[in-house]
Amino acid sequence: MHFTIFDTPVIRTLFRWIAVAGLWAFGWKTEGQPPNEPKYVLIAAPHTSNWDLVVTLCLAFKYKINIYWLGKDTLFRFPLGLLLKWLGGIPVVRSRSTNMVERTAGIFADREKLILVVPPEGTRGKVRWWKTGFYHIAHTAQVPIVMGFIDFGRKVGGMGPVFIPTGHIDEDMEKIQAFYQNIKGKREDLFSDESVALQRSQKEIRYEKEETEKLKKAG
Repeated sequence: MHFTIFDTPVIRTLFRWIAVAGLWAFGWKTEGQPPNEPKYVLIAAPHTSNWDLVVTLCLAFKYKINIYWLGKDTLFRFPLGLLLKWLGGIPVVRSRSTNMVERTAGIFADREKLILVVPPEGTRGKVRWWKTGFYHIAHTAQVPIVMGFIDFGRKVGGMGPVFIPTGHIDEDMEKIQAFYQNIKGKREDLFSDESVALQRSQKEIRYEKEETEKLKKAG
């Protein structure tokens, strides 16, 4: 993984104090604590505004955790891309199949510690369903999912429950959905209980069948 702001001790400390002061000045509070897990996928939801990244980074500094986060590749064009990568960003190319799940799971396998932040909506615009990449990454890498949240309604951000994906995606998503029912994004019109539903493409359905067959053979 590339070098980020979280790897620079002096600057990291300075930004932590700025983040803590900023959260306090704007009336934000935190709830929960990072789990005692070396590796996990951290849900970043709701994602309805560019301010979500700012708040997420401030929370990371306050919690003293080193995060990487996934973002669409168009955000990483020069020169802004250099800054975003330094802030922990990893570009994701959506226009073509890149085996992102397998590649990311491989990164988890190669590292002793890794916190990967994934916005399930995949965009800050209005969506009807969450994408399932975050779930498949965690399940394939055999790491837990942590329900991170940014509630603009209460001005509270933080860490929710730790969830172990079972492979039964429909049942698991219902449990995850329940946690986010009363959480509000900055733009409430872009996030609702219904948007935390699940839609799978034919490619995802095939992927799930292949994973199920692998588990059967392994058993």
